[in-house]
Amino acid sequence: QRLCANDIAVPVGRTVYTALLNERGTFESDVTLARLWPDKFLLITGSAQVTRDADWIGRNSPEGAHVALTDVTGAWTVLSLMGPHSRKLLQKVSPADFTNAAFPFGTIREVSIGYATVLASRRTYMGELGWELYVPVEFAVTVFETLHGAGAAFGLRDMGYYAIEGLRIEKAYRAWGRELTPDDTPWQAGLGWAVKLDKPTFIGRDALIRTAKLPDERRLFGFTMDGPAPLEGSVIRVNGDIVGHVTSSWDSPMYGHAVLMGWQKRMPHADVVEIDGREARVSQLPFYDKDGARARL
Repeated sequence: QRLCANDIAVPVGRTVYTALLNERGTFESDVTLARLWPDKFLLITGSAQVTRDADWIGRNSPEGAHVALTDVTGAWTVLSLMGPHSRKLLQKVSPADFTNAAFPFGTIREVSIGYATVLASRRTYMGELGWELYVPVEFAVTVFETLHGAGAAFGLRDMGYYAIEGLRIEKAYRAWGRELTPDDTPWQAGLGWAVKLDKPTFIGRDALIRTAKLPDERRLFGFTMDGPAPLEGSVIRVNGDIVGHVTSSWDSPMYGHAVLMGWQKRMPHADVVEIDGREARVSQLPFYDKDGARARL
């Protein structure tokens, strides 16, 4: 609770998305915590953040705390099964109940797939119904083959990194190092819903309280534009003045135009800005499934 901005005192079998903040109230990381036992959590972070997060947690654990932090990355394979038919596919290969009533969003539990036991976590980084499957490495091949054997009937396809990246941009899921850095607060990033100021204490709480009522100097916005998507880092201008930069961009096949996220200085509202010498339209985030209904089908 001291390390996390969100409330992680959830029942066993639940997961929580949360920021790890510094004393300035800005991001050091964003992670998902799964409560496996009353005194045991599985922390899911980005593949490039493991050492950084472990160092941060170690340096900020209270002196004398009876806690052990173990990197178990090498013991697990992660398979993300996402899409509107993911529930039907899982029900075909597992005796577990994957209905909304039995397996609501944010739940994690052990299930059998083929002859393997895996941890199934109902979360998504792509904006669709789906599960992240944490598979012991010795069972990775058989689980993968079991899913593909049954998945042909549902049009199962393997996805590459850039396809996943595009889907998360359409859903406006933030990414560490892009939209989330030690320069950004949850208020600016539009992630205030994952901050619980009513908790007695957590790192960064005092700074967030001081800034909660203040106007943000800059905010994360969405943009759409015709033509090819501009490069990340491209400047955003209004009336010739630089007011921000692009953090993530994608040529969206779904929408037939580019969708972008970027930081922009607080200023009188402008519906149109200039990026790479071209017109871009300011858009409400997320672009896709604004109320999150797809992930909770």
